[in-house]
Amino acid sequence: MSDVIPSTSTFLIAQVSDLHLKAGGKLSYGVVDTLAALRRAVDHLNASQPRPDIVVISGDLVDFGHPDEYAVLRPELQRLAMPYYLVPGNHDDRAHLLAAFADHGYLPPSPEAPLDWVVDSHPVRLIGLDTTIPGSHGGQLQDSQLRWLDAQLALRPQVPTVLILHHPPFISGIGHMDREPFRNAAALQRVIAGHSQVERLLCGHLHRPILRRFAGSLSCVCPGVSHQIVLDLQPSAPAHFNLEPPGYLLHHWHAEHGLVTHSGVFGEYPGPYPFYDANGLID
Repeated sequence: MSDVIPSTSTFLIAQVSDLHLKAGGKLSYGVVDTLAALRRAVDHLNASQPRPDIVVISGDLVDFGHPDEYAVLRPELQRLAMPYYLVPGNHDDRAHLLAAFADHGYLPPSPEAPLDWVVDSHPVRLIGLDTTIPGSHGGQLQDSQLRWLDAQLALRPQVPTVLILHHPPFISGIGHMDREPFRNAAALQRVIAGHSQVERLLCGHLHRPILRRFAGSLSCVCPGVSHQIVLDLQPSAPAHFNLEPPGYLLHHWHAEHGLVTHSGVFGEYPGPYPFYDANGLID
C-alpha cells in the first residue's frame, strides 16, 4: 500500500468482530446463522451514509480455523465497498488465514511468527497485533512483539494511531471470559503509556460493547456480528450467549476534534421519526 496519506480532515473506521463463520451452511451452536449475519453486516456498511473509509475486523474471523471456512469468508468480505484489514483471534489459524488472504500485502508472509502489521496510508495509522496463543483461548503479546510495537510507535509519534487486537488487555467482570485473560497486559500498558498518539485499542473477543481506560488511551471492545455474550457479572456466571441485536463500532476521526467512537447495531428498526414538524416540537 502507498505511504501517501490522503489530504482530508475526516476519516471513518468501521470495526466489526467475531464473525465465527462456518462452512457448509452450518449454524453455530445449532442456533446462530453467522453467514447470514455477516451478509447483513456487509450490506449495512456498504449502504451507510457516509460510507466508512475502511473496515477493521478484530479477530475470530471463522469458527475453527479450517480452510473451507476461510473459503466461505473470503468472497463475503470481498463484497465490501472499501478496504478491510484483518487480525486473527483465538478461533483462527494463522497459516490458513494467510493462504486465503495471500494478496493482502500488509500481512506478513509467514505463519511461523505472529501476524503483526502496520498500515501508514490513511490519516489514522493502523497497527494490527496478533494476540493469539496457538491452542489457547486467552491472549498475550510476546516480548519480541512488544519491542516491535514500541519501535513502530517511536517512528511516527505525531500521527494518530489505533491498535487492532483480538483480546482486550483487561479483566471484564464476565467470569467465564476472565478465566483465561490477557497474560501480560501490564507489559503492554507500559509500552503504550510512552506513546501518547495511541488513540484507541480496538478489541474483540468479548462479544459486547465494553470500554476501559488503558495506559492513557481507551480500549474499545466491539460487539459481535451475530451473537453476544450474556451480560452477567456474577463470578459464577455460566458461559452463555444470546441473540441481542448484533453490532459494530464506528470510529470518526476529525483532524481538529480527534477520534470519537460510536456504537451501532445491524438490522432494521422502526424510524427514523422527526423530533419536529412545521409547528415545532411534536407532542
